[in-house]
Amino acid sequence: MRKILLFIASIIIILPAYAQQQFKPALNAASAGFSAERLARIDSFFNAAVKNGYAPNAVTFIARNGQIVHYKAFGYSNLEKHTPARTDNIFRIASQTKLVTTIALLMLYEEGRLFLEDPVAKYLPEFRNVQVLVNYDKATGRIDTRPPKTPLTIRHLLSHTSGIPYFHPCDSQLVGKSLVYLSDLEGLTTEELIKKVALRPLLHDPGEQFTYGFNTDVAGRIVEVISGKSLKDFFAERIFKPLGMQDTYFYLPRDKASRLVELYAKQTMESPITLHSSESNRNFPVSGKQTLFLGGAGLVSTAIDYAKLCQLILNGGEFNHVRLLSRKTVDMMRKNQIGTNEVWDRKDKFGLGLEIITEDSRYGDQATPGSLTWGGAYCSEYTIDPAEKLILLVFTNVSPYAYYGEFVRKFRILTYQAITN
Repeated sequence: MRKILLFIASIIIILPAYAQQQFKPALNAASAGFSAERLARIDSFFNAAVKNGYAPNAVTFIARNGQIVHYKAFGYSNLEKHTPARTDNIFRIASQTKLVTTIALLMLYEEGRLFLEDPVAKYLPEFRNVQVLVNYDKATGRIDTRPPKTPLTIRHLLSHTSGIPYFHPCDSQLVGKSLVYLSDLEGLTTEELIKKVALRPLLHDPGEQFTYGFNTDVAGRIVEVISGKSLKDFFAERIFKPLGMQDTYFYLPRDKASRLVELYAKQTMESPITLHSSESNRNFPVSGKQTLFLGGAGLVSTAIDYAKLCQLILNGGEFNHVRLLSRKTVDMMRKNQIGTNEVWDRKDKFGLGLEIITEDSRYGDQATPGSLTWGGAYCSEYTIDPAEKLILLVFTNVSPYAYYGEFVRKFRILTYQAITN
């Protein structure tokens, strides 16, 4: 009987590791090294942003040493219906999907199923004859190309140095229209999209420049080919379920659809917030044929769900007694993979799936050099600061968004100014 009771007790101990949240509320702001008075500036900022028509809503999440310091919702998930925002609202997270795909591919790497130096063509034969663009004459439609100097590899995909952009000058000539997809209602599949991407010549030799684009979508397709599973199923089985990410999906179950925030647009600082004009971007999580699993842009999530992923990186690959990556692999993700190149005009570097804030950063504000960040086109962003044992996330859904930079950076500034020790 004693053995049976011990066995049952062990099950009770083990089971919560799959579902419970490891995060615990801080005893108080001071116990986590924050000023409560200064944290209140975050509330004032977002309340004013909503009141003045700069933002429809915001959900914030700050945790230090695994203790929640600030977790609040502001504004309205639906402006027309005047529905108050809630912390469990679900947001389109667009390019924050890229970190999930990077983790998935590196899990396969750790299982010995690929090398980062493997040519992409080894897994996706459509890239076997990929070329580099030399010249494109729009008037005549002539496209001059040459073979790449170095093979296109998986490492190039995860560091955005492949030469694969989102917008390509030859799209109308080669595929008939722009390939920039954040969503789809008509039944496009990931395999079909990636085959179209492979028709375009690279904008430069692999490794030569930082070029943001469909890199992680291609990586997601490689996950599907190697694992034999759809990206949806791989994510659900290998990442979301183990970490207890219960509200993160490509497409929402019907019983959770009401928690999805509405999608808006704000073209200029002076213009009002309006309903987004794209039916596909607004409705893809809950309608359409739901066949496109974009590894670079397709997920929806909540702030606390995604915080678990950030905490996993902060913890060196483990969260809630579940290890997805080794500490050494996470260390590799945090190393500069782009050489002397920089992330746009930010003076930052890029690792594997993560922007690295540098001492010269024009974007990271007070974040410790070596902190990690990225965001999504619908306006969501995270920062992971290993030195401060800190993660911070802010979510809304507006695109295009004239207030984007102020929304995400001022939140970061307001977080760091509240740290006391």
